[in-house]
Amino acid sequence: MPTVGVRRDLLFQAMGRTYTDEEFDELCFEFGLELDEITTEKDLITREQGDGKASGASDVILYKIDVPANRYDLLCLEGLVRGLQVFKNKLEAPRYKRVRPASGEPQRLIVTKETAAVRPHAVAAVLRDITFTQECYDSFIELQEKLHQNICRKRSLVAIGTHDLDTISGPFTYTAKPPGEICFKPLNQTKEHTATQLMSLYKTDSHLRHYLHIIEDKPVYPVIYDSNGIVLSMPPIINGDHTKITLQTKNVFIECTATDLTKAKIVLDMMVTMFSEYCSQPFTVEEAEVVYSDGKTCIYPELAYRKEKLSSSFINRKVGISESTENIVQLLTRMCLRSQATGVGDEIEVEIPPTRSDIIHACDIMEDAAIAYGFNNITRTMPRAYTVANQFPLNKMTELLRQDLAAAGFTEALNFALCSQEDIADRLRKKISETRAVHISNPKTAEFQVARTTLLPGLLKTIAANRKMPLPLKLFEVSDVVLKDETKDVGARNSRRFCAVYYNKSPGFEVIHGLLDRTMQLLEAKPGRGEGFHIQATDDSTFFPGRCAEIFVRGKSVGLLGVLHPDVINRFELTMPCSALEMDIEPFLGHTAEIRLTHDIPMQEIIKHEFPTQDESLQDPVSQPTSTKTVFGDLSTPAGLKALDEYLADKSYVEGFVATQADVAVFDAVPSTPSPTFCHVLRWYNHIKSFQKERGGLPLAKSQFVHPASSPTSNNSASEDDLDLFGLDEEDESAEAARIKEQRLAEYAAKKSKKPALVAKSSILLDVKPWDDETDMAKLEECVRSVCMDGLLWGQSKLVPVGYGIKKLQIGCVVEDEKVGTDLLEEAITAFDEYVQSVDVAAFNKI
Repeated sequence: MPTVGVRRDLLFQAMGRTYTDEEFDELCFEFGLELDEITTEKDLITREQGDGKASGASDVILYKIDVPANRYDLLCLEGLVRGLQVFKNKLEAPRYKRVRPASGEPQRLIVTKETAAVRPHAVAAVLRDITFTQECYDSFIELQEKLHQNICRKRSLVAIGTHDLDTISGPFTYTAKPPGEICFKPLNQTKEHTATQLMSLYKTDSHLRHYLHIIEDKPVYPVIYDSNGIVLSMPPIINGDHTKITLQTKNVFIECTATDLTKAKIVLDMMVTMFSEYCSQPFTVEEAEVVYSDGKTCIYPELAYRKEKLSSSFINRKVGISESTENIVQLLTRMCLRSQATGVGDEIEVEIPPTRSDIIHACDIMEDAAIAYGFNNITRTMPRAYTVANQFPLNKMTELLRQDLAAAGFTEALNFALCSQEDIADRLRKKISETRAVHISNPKTAEFQVARTTLLPGLLKTIAANRKMPLPLKLFEVSDVVLKDETKDVGARNSRRFCAVYYNKSPGFEVIHGLLDRTMQLLEAKPGRGEGFHIQATDDSTFFPGRCAEIFVRGKSVGLLGVLHPDVINRFELTMPCSALEMDIEPFLGHTAEIRLTHDIPMQEIIKHEFPTQDESLQDPVSQPTSTKTVFGDLSTPAGLKALDEYLADKSYVEGFVATQADVAVFDAVPSTPSPTFCHVLRWYNHIKSFQKERGGLPLAKSQFVHPASSPTSNNSASEDDLDLFGLDEEDESAEAARIKEQRLAEYAAKKSKKPALVAKSSILLDVKPWDDETDMAKLEECVRSVCMDGLLWGQSKLVPVGYGIKKLQIGCVVEDEKVGTDLLEEAITAFDEYVQSVDVAAFNKI
């Protein structure tokens, strides 16, 4: 979630009143936000850069507020205050208007065809006669940065440019030129540079260097000129110094260039709606004209209002409330969604303003109604349907298989689900077109280009990272791979695979073959053709010729095993032979692993269905016990029901995890439907009541919970041998048994407490990459090793060539899982951004 930092005093001044920290925290929660932190600028700098950098920083109190990622209208002080004021009914939601300029001719932005190769879309608008103060100017700049990091995806989708309109003249031209032909003085620079020079200049800039990759490999760079040839900006990198806005700026020209036109429109709408309140005519925006090379003309900003219709019963049903249509209209209006009842039943018409691009479905409107109503005000109720949770069959089988494979002497590895194209194709001596791989459209690095189609490369890379460990290395992994599948609605499916490798001085094919036999034994697949399993010689480019076999189960091929080809071993930087086994384990379930866990049943069908009454279904006069006496007490009394209610508070059944005859016996001992006061008994009672047809086939009870009924006749006919001639007191026996039991439990607890707790540890191999070949690697390693945490132990390191004279630092460490995570390590190391470009986890193994 994005975090917005606002000055507390400015916030309270804009809202017209002051709050205590607790009151404002509660207000944020009611509005669906979270007050994350109360701090100062000085504290922030001290925490991030040290005391030396914090001297002279402000002590003004800042509120750090977490806002939902899709609420772009809350990313600045203006939008936040406006939303809270409307929520508190102190302000009506403003209406934003697009107007034509007083001169009659709008500003024009001409887009040439050359931009199609880099950033083909552009939108523009003008904020006329605006008045900036230092505070709103800072907020204006900060909103641009927040949008760049959020919806603009670090300027890769949209880049915003803001210019002092009085220093330039239209029409403006958005085109693309070779970098050597673009020359201008960039923002905050003293002399002119060509685009090529700027790329070199900003490679060391801590802020702008992150955006250079967007266009640096393009043959042409985008640029915007005015009618006099003055450069406004070179998106998405830098604006020109000539057009920079200041506190004296009165007219602002805003342009957004983009690869995604929809997001560009949203960004432009956000910029103008948030700051149009400072114009001489508040909440009005002057339109601009964008002309494309094909003659198409568009007017921006759109500031489009749209209307949606939904019923109040839909909101009541989804939220779990029962409010009138009028009340729901008021709730939605408080969330800046002007609403009114149409008069057609309980239908509501909702107007979506241009600031609420997050509203795309009726469920989004329902969510806003729930926020306005207050989540804490929704009555807590018991579910109408009772179900018993079960582990997903495929996951249950996977967990059982993992335990036995570990018992067989193999170490489990857990690798990334994404990998490079080279890993699943070239290194395995296959073509990428044969792999049915799902490709990432915009991979961040070359190491994560596709979803893996096999587990083998991950295990081989793990072995390569642990070559110095004692031989043999025996690893396995049971995880999902992703395969293209046109029959699925998303075009791909997950497949659960099991893969194992054996790395030693000899291939060890017999070890892998033995592991296959053991796995089949665990999966209850007997050797033999037909309904069993068998292996058959085959050829595969990944394996050594004549040393590969295909695995068949019930006549269907499920995997391969064999000795890996020497070329494959060399390409993974290994030096010894290796045997491998990989197979699909889903066929052993007997049905598809993608079964639905629940089935949607129309509510009207449930209402229509008439369940048999207790007398018809569960009451069996032959087997019905006449006793209400149980181990919980007499279930005909409130005390007995209370004891049963407490027992069932965390249980679904009286005994075990499925319904048994124990549940039937106790059910029959309950004389009538329990009171809602005993909610857990009532839940259990209704659930067992539904087993009308399966009653006789339920498993037998392991223990007796209902005491047998005693008749007066049997008591009178008791023999003299049954009399207690010595007056033995049963209560004394019970007390003595209880005392012995408590003593043994205390002894067991004391013995157990002396055992040391098992500490889970992991061995991690990190790849720390420098910026270039001039980075001081010794200093880089010193910085890395300076990271100290409880539960972290640094190990050996080495420098590994990457290319072009650049080397990366490969360093190992051992961490305690509960104390140190990989995210925490990466964050600490990348803080040394003067030396460290990035940190990747090369290998991760449980100890």
